[in-house]
Amino acid sequence: MLMDFKALKVTDEGPILRVQLNRPETGNAIDGQMLSELLVVLRALEDDKTVRVMVLSGAGDHFCQGGDRTEFPALLENDSSGSALRSLADKAQRVCATLSQLKLVTIARLHGDVIGAGLGLAVFCDLRVGADTCRFRMPEVGLGVPPAWGGVLPRLAEEAGQAWVRRLLLTAEPFDASRAEQLSILHEVVPADDLDTWVARWANPISRRDLTTIQITKSMLNARAGATQLAVASYFDEELLTAAIARRALQRR
Repeated sequence: MLMDFKALKVTDEGPILRVQLNRPETGNAIDGQMLSELLVVLRALEDDKTVRVMVLSGAGDHFCQGGDRTEFPALLENDSSGSALRSLADKAQRVCATLSQLKLVTIARLHGDVIGAGLGLAVFCDLRVGADTCRFRMPEVGLGVPPAWGGVLPRLAEEAGQAWVRRLLLTAEPFDASRAEQLSILHEVVPADDLDTWVARWANPISRRDLTTIQITKSMLNARAGATQLAVASYFDEELLTAAIARRALQRR
């Protein structure tokens, strides 16, 4: 997959594809450019017959510090109707839906801050390993916007449990890697220096397994996870998010 990306770094290793969020100067904040590039990669993987494992990571000190909030005022300034914001929200939903439905194994390699939209991306991956120094947070309510990004709420509740997600959303309190492991947001917590070793421990054996078996297994897991619930629950996400961001921007003005 040899393409010229600006917000991603993609490394093709045959059966393993490494996708790195590559805006370290912003804490890998997710903007429209990054979402567009992620869609290109994920859609290519939908038809790929070689890749068995995709590893998602972040460049620099953090996996991802959330959505790029500096982009929102500019979009509203140029398009007061909010259609550009709705397009951005829709793109986030398509990225997460496509990631969740891939018929290959996805691994999130997490370090530093894993916040908001970054946590959303991570929970849509099949396997998640994090450094013991990881910091997590879902700050949306504290920022005055609903947790509508990417249709992540049903997935997060399914992975971590409704009661805990309710607490973490409403309080916007940070939590550490140990708590993330207790909630099954992380499957493994390791020292930062051991992250790549642990990713290889998962990725290398999977990369040698039968592709058809992997695809069928993923299809079964995806069906069990309730893809329909994801689609229904996120139906109004882009409208909710757009309205909330627009209202917040007007209040700041």
